[in-house]
Amino acid sequence: QVQLVESGGGLVQSGGSLRLSCAASGRIFSDNAMAWYRQAPGKPRELVASVTDGGRTNYESSLKGRFSISRDNSKNTIYLQMNSLKPEDTAVYYCNLGADVSGTYYPDDYWGQGTQVTVSS
Repeated sequence: QVQLVESGGGLVQSGGSLRLSCAASGRIFSDNAMAWYRQAPGKPRELVASVTDGGRTNYESSLKGRFSISRDNSKNTIYLQMNSLKPEDTAVYYCNLGADVSGTYYPDDYWGQGTQVTVSS
């Protein structure tokens, strides 16, 4: 069993910052990669950013520059630093544990419960 627990969401004004955390525990396999997704009301879940256990990152192109993903392998934790937040960033943010295949993230069916981020205008 794998457990993923997100934290750090909340209400912030437009232009503000938040840092999300996702801690993984349980039977975590090697050669893994982790990612952040988000889902706004009435919209499909979308990939925000991913990071392999070797530190290779990938971003949704429109978010690169404002969002930064990182990980601490000693804590099995990933982070998402979100700066210059906009109302359209409002969503539930989820983390996913997937596979690292030759430096590329592939999602698997391990999800956290999500953390709400609300950006007010």
